[in-house]
Amino acid sequence: MPNSKGSKLLRYVEHRLRVTLHDGRAIVGTFLAFDKHLNLVLSDAEEFRTLKSKGGSAILEERTEKRSLGLVLLRGENVVSLAVEGPPPPSAMGVLTPGGPGVARGAGRGVPPPTNPSNRAPPVGLGAAPVHGVGGGGMPPPGAGGMPPMGMGRGMPPQPPPY
Repeated sequence: MPNSKGSKLLRYVEHRLRVTLHDGRAIVGTFLAFDKHLNLVLSDAEEFRTLKSKGGSAILEERTEKRSLGLVLLRGENVVSLAVEGPPPPSAMGVLTPGGPGVARGAGRGVPPPTNPSNRAPPVGLGAAPVHGVGGGGMPPPGAGGMPPMGMGRGMPPQPPPY
């Protein structure tokens, strides 16, 4: 879909957009996502409404109200127009250290790293020998068949307890 509306909208993700709604409101926010119905997700959104008030005479007074909304989902049925307000913000990726080959280490989950890796003892609770009853026994011996006992599989009606 190289020339579809979806691919055209995709190039404006993370831009500041002004979305005009069917009822006259304008929503300005950072464009995050859309779908086939043109439902839009905007972050840091602000709503702008133009209110018309009549004074004592026939003169109309217009004022614009601004309201902070945050993260919003706009139904595509209400969207009348889209306009780009500004470019995407400078990415935080340039501020961070560039990626590259390195050493991956686990987070540790609060366990301090070993001081001397050559004398490494297993973690507490995980001795060198296997523990009886924990883990699988490997493959069943030949002739065992690997089938569960009767009544332990699916589709078998429950058996009454023996008296």
